[in-house]
Amino acid sequence: MPRPFDPVAPLPLAEQRGQSLPRLVELMQRLLADDGCPWDREQTLQTLRKYVVEEAHEVVDAIDGGDPRAHCEELGDLLLQIVFQAELGRGAGAFGPDDVIRAIVEKIVRRHPHVFGDERAETSAEVLENWEQIKLKEKGARGLLGGVPVSLPALLRAQRVGEKVDKVGFDWPDTKGSRAKVEEELGELDDAVERGDRAAVEAELGDTLFALVNLARHLDVDAEAALRRTIDRFTRRFAHVEARVNELHGGWPKASDGKAGRGIPLEVLDAYWSEAKRSERGGA
Repeated sequence: MPRPFDPVAPLPLAEQRGQSLPRLVELMQRLLADDGCPWDREQTLQTLRKYVVEEAHEVVDAIDGGDPRAHCEELGDLLLQIVFQAELGRGAGAFGPDDVIRAIVEKIVRRHPHVFGDERAETSAEVLENWEQIKLKEKGARGLLGGVPVSLPALLRAQRVGEKVDKVGFDWPDTKGSRAKVEEELGELDDAVERGDRAAVEAELGDTLFALVNLARHLDVDAEAALRRTIDRFTRRFAHVEARVNELHGGWPKASDGKAGRGIPLEVLDAYWSEAKRSERGGA
């Protein structure tokens, strides 16, 4: 007969000290027990990898959405992945959930000597400088870019790389130089396109994107967030285009495979797009 699992009782915010975390650890241990969940028991660190990425992005979506309830829920999903991996680490004899918590507590204390020690840091810039120096001592003599995770989204990784090399002066001194680099890379991309060299087109397109990210950094713009907002804006406007197509054309023309296809002139679709833009800007 299945054993019941009592839910965690809600606590007022002022009384919350993280005392409910052991219940999540206990829950994960129950799921991974011999008579637990077959799916959970089949998972490995490699199979969980994609879920960690997905849950982290859903937390970002919840932040951008401004819904505290959704934010709370998505943080819980991400925390479950952390506890899940910690229990798999325990099963492999490598580490456990308390080791994870101990390690991050020790690291945070160590990297905040201005709070827990005698050093002084009056500004955020000084805090970050101290953090990088301490981190360098901890990690040893690895390369300057060694601490940038290769699995980061490409735009975010490019921005982090730019920030790192800027610290040693390997960067344009101002926005003007960065903007000129974009122009240079666009010219090289045009040349590659004209030659029809696909390998060169890919390389030059990558160089152009990297130069644009550097320009964003010089302009104090988060390139990843800027592109996300543009995609969101495009999605909203295209939803209007699709609604007009359904209203005035009975839907998209069917392609040979029966799916939505071409047939409505671009100038007609562009007119619907312009309607969406005017609507966003408060026009008639």
